[in-house]
Formats: sequence, structure tokens, C-alpha cells
Amino acid sequence: MEEKRRSRRNFAQNIIITLLSLSAVALLMQTQLYSLDLPMRYDESAAGSSQAASAPLAALAAPVRVAVTGTYGRYASVALTTADDAFAEPLGRRLLEALGSARDYSACSPQDFLRALEEPSVYYDFLKPLPLSILAGLAGGEEEVSPREDLSARRLLIVPQDSGTILYLWDGEEACFRAATAVSADSLGQVIGHYELGGASFAMDGPADGPERVLDPCSLLPAEAPDLPAFSSGDPLASTDWLLSALGFHPRSRTRHTESNGTELIMDGDRTIRIRPDNSVFYQSGQDPSLQIQASGELPTLREAALGAGSLLDGLLSPVSGEIQPYLQSIRRSGSVTVLRFGYQAGGVPVRFQDGGSAAEMTLTGTAVTALTVRFRQYNLTEEPSMLLPLPQALAVAAASPGKELSIGYVERGGECRACWLSD
Repeated sequence: MEEKRRSRRNFAQNIIITLLSLSAVALLMQTQLYSLDLPMRYDESAAGSSQAASAPLAALAAPVRVAVTGTYGRYASVALTTADDAFAEPLGRRLLEALGSARDYSACSPQDFLRALEEPSVYYDFLKPLPLSILAGLAGGEEEVSPREDLSARRLLIVPQDSGTILYLWDGEEACFRAATAVSADSLGQVIGHYELGGASFAMDGPADGPERVLDPCSLLPAEAPDLPAFSSGDPLASTDWLLSALGFHPRSRTRHTESNGTELIMDGDRTIRIRPDNSVFYQSGQDPSLQIQASGELPTLREAALGAGSLLDGLLSPVSGEIQPYLQSIRRSGSVTVLRFGYQAGGVPVRFQDGGSAAEMTLTGTAVTALTVRFRQYNLTEEPSMLLPLPQALAVAAASPGKELSIGYVERGGECRACWLSD
């Protein structure tokens, strides 16, 4: 009998020892996830797979204003994104066809662009100049359209000429180009016929003595202002453990303290994160950056940089941002360093900060993220509409600043974010 009891006791002890051992292994693995697996998994999902690098940029929605002009009227939208079905077909497809077939660009003047804008045409405004390869990606293209990554445009226009069409590019300043495309005049006419042409206008269409004539001539004025909601502001960084893990830091780091101005400083070797009370986050990599984007070579193409950086940023923001998404505003390169700036948009309407700054800025050295600045925001939908001034009153106010562009954007004020008319 004693022998049986001893045997059962030994068996129970072995089970307990085994369970304790497994628990210890699980605890060790959980600890290592903070410093190893989480950032690796983050990179793979946000920027690390070769499939992500080759995916079209259309997956990253960007605001775009469009106008379709016919003989007897004009359709316009000032609240549209490149990810919307209403853009993809037929507007995005025709733009992609034009960009893919345009050859032998020649310089022209902004006045040539404005004269063409008076004709039957399809017009696109991406708010800031972007390289053609990125614009093609936003329109749904799988591959880069133009090897000339130095050629950028903010405003694009497709107009018929004889049986073909001409594509105009304008950066909004002085650089303006045009080229013949393989899009037929009949095909463009079908696009124009797809829309109910109404009373939308450009500022340049106004009467000679009207207040709109002193504005930027491409200020796009819809016949009726869109119905846009208001948003309340939440606290996106009420907890920061997930953010530290995503950036490859241990949330329980002991090298973590608060500076006199309220900024929280977290260090991991020579890497640092600073989190300000206003929810601005500053990341600096060390000598061995842990955040990488995927590219086909050591130096990403501009398109690869835009897709990789945009996916990484969206992965950081999507858990907390609510109703807003980031979009690419600008990209520039010097040697192996690429700097990308991003804004926020809600439903195709850009969000404007009162200091005029961007929502995020990322610096890539090769494929490594060496610096990152993000203004974290959380906007939650309310049941209240944004009350826009009627267009005549908005024009009267904007006319006091000749040459400025009149547009609609969201602005933060006192814990909420509402759409309003902007003059800049």
C-alpha cells in the first residue's frame, strides 16, 4: 500500500514539475516577444513582405479633387479618395491609361493648362505634387509607369485633340508639361457622358468683377457644399505599451523617465522615443535600425518607399486613429536618404493643423527607418454636421486674400474637428 502511495506521489510531482517548466518557457517566450517577435511581425505585416512591396498604391487612399467638364456643364467632387469605387471606375482607369501611354513630354505654360481646362476634359487634383510613378500607383497601377521619377504633378488634365487626347501635368507652380496619350477622344467622351454635368465651377469661371476672380484660378467650387460630419477628439495614447512594442522597445523598459516639460523619454541602447503631452511621438534609430521597409534593392524606388512607409505608418495609426487615415503629401530624395511627409484625411477631405505642419514625417536611409515623427490623433464620428458657410459668404471672405486657393478642409478646435472653408 505504501509503495502505491509513493508511486502516485512521484507521478503527481513529475506532472507539477513539467507544468512549471512549461510555464517558465512560456514566460520567457512572452518576455522575448517584446524585444524580438513583435517588431518583426509588425514589419512583415506593415512593410516587410515582397507581396506588400509590389502591391498597388491604390491600397493607400489619398484625397483627390476631380472635375468633369462637358459642353454644357461641369461635375465636381471635393470629397473623394483614390480608394473609392467612384474614383476607380472610370476616373482612375482613364488616368492610369493616360499616364501609361504618355510619351515625349514637352514643356508648356500654366496658361496653356488653364486654357485647356475650359474645354471638355477630366481634371484631377492631388493637393500636392507627387512623382508620376506614385500617381499611377494611386490610380491602381501595378508597376511604375514612368522611369522619370523626377517628373511630378499636382494637377492633371486629359483633353481631347482630334481623335486622340493630350495629358497635361502641372505642379501648381511653374512646371507644366503635356504629352499625347493612347486614350482615344471617344473613350474620354464616354467618361464625360458618365456624369450628370451641373453647376460646379472653377474660380476662373466667375464674372470679371466677381470675388472669385481674385482667387487661385483652380479653386474648385462645387455647386453644393458636401455634407460633412463633425468629429470629437479622443486620447490616442492613453496607453503607450502597444506603441513601444510596435517600434521594437520593451514596454517595461527601466530607461524611461519624464522630462521637465512633460515629455516622456524611453531609451534602448542608442535608440530613443520621445512622447510629448500633445501626443506627438519622435523616434530615432540607433546604429542598427530595427524598422525596415521591403524593397527589391538596397535603395527603394520612390514607389517602394511610398508604399513601405505608408503601410508602416498606417499600421501604427489604425489601432487608435478612429475615422482618419494618413496619406502621402510629399516625397524627396537626396543620395540614399528619402524623406516622406504625410497628412491626415477623412473621407477625402484633408485635415489641417493650425501650424500648417504635417501629420507625420519619416526618414529612410536605404530601407531603414532612421527617424519618425507622428502627431497621433483620434477622431470619433459625432451626430453633428459641420456647418459650412454658404459659398457667397466664403468667397467674400476669401477675396480679402488675393491669389489664395479656396478649398474645404477639416480643422482642429477645442477638442473637436470640423470642416470649414480654407484660404491658402
